[in-house]
Amino acid sequence: MIAISQNEKELITQVIDDVTLTLREATDFLFLKEYGRVFCVFDQNDSGNISFGVEQMDGRKYFIKVAGVATMNGAVSKAESLTALKRVPDVYQELKHPQVIHYLHSGSYQQLFYLVFEWRAGDCLFDHWNFDYYETHPKVVPPSQKIKRLALSKKQQLANQIIEFMTFVESKGYVAVDFYEGSLLYDFEKEQLTICDIDLFQKKPFMNTMGVDYWGSKRFKSPEEYQMDTEIKATTNVFTLGAMLYHLFGDYSGETIHKMNQESRFIPLEQRETNLSKGQYDILLKAVANKPVNRYQTIADFQVAWQANTNE
Repeated sequence: MIAISQNEKELITQVIDDVTLTLREATDFLFLKEYGRVFCVFDQNDSGNISFGVEQMDGRKYFIKVAGVATMNGAVSKAESLTALKRVPDVYQELKHPQVIHYLHSGSYQQLFYLVFEWRAGDCLFDHWNFDYYETHPKVVPPSQKIKRLALSKKQQLANQIIEFMTFVESKGYVAVDFYEGSLLYDFEKEQLTICDIDLFQKKPFMNTMGVDYWGSKRFKSPEEYQMDTEIKATTNVFTLGAMLYHLFGDYSGETIHKMNQESRFIPLEQRETNLSKGQYDILLKAVANKPVNRYQTIADFQVAWQANTNE
């Protein structure tokens, strides 16, 4: 392991098995050798966690998420990241599902806490750590664009998988927190969806005690996810699902995305900006109504309406 100072940003780089990572302070990751050789790292998240892809000699691969690290873009302290990650095993055990990345076990090493998952192949549909690369390599098609180019029938299959998962989440009494396209992996060769991040999902009843700083992308958050002491409930799940499907079936311009981020609100597209039928478009429009009372009251209600219009 090699650490090199970068004084300009007070960052350091470390090299583990030829993979370079950037942190705010040197960290001992020696425990990773127990799981094999590091072949990739995800070190630019704002969660305070850092994650690794690790492969054993026999070809088995693992995804390992680590808290207690001074990451370069972390929006929380090391202590906060530890507290948050230590509650996560219960979430993955209660929401164990074929589409969810398979959680294996957790462990501690010195000041660190980590979770071990089976590795799932696929492209993250919001791989922000690659955005600079795409800008300098315009011929490379990002996953977010690949998914838009899928045949409509394939998009419908993917939508049904997401709806099925959200129905399951609802049946377990959970609300989907910080669920957006960055929570999805898609294997374009096998046409396989993986839900790769449900860390912040919460058991009901659950309240927004953070106000406008409540977790989540401004491109997906419902009005109640900006309001202090507002209950986050089934109708919030419906809004989240509706926003997800707008992004799957629609084509948001950079201008509209900027407007959503600037104004802190979700903006539904016009039907002409999607490849949805009139029936399905109207379902999404109802799902993202500003007032919860005007939405479908459960994901199950949404699913019934969606299926009735799928073959329209």
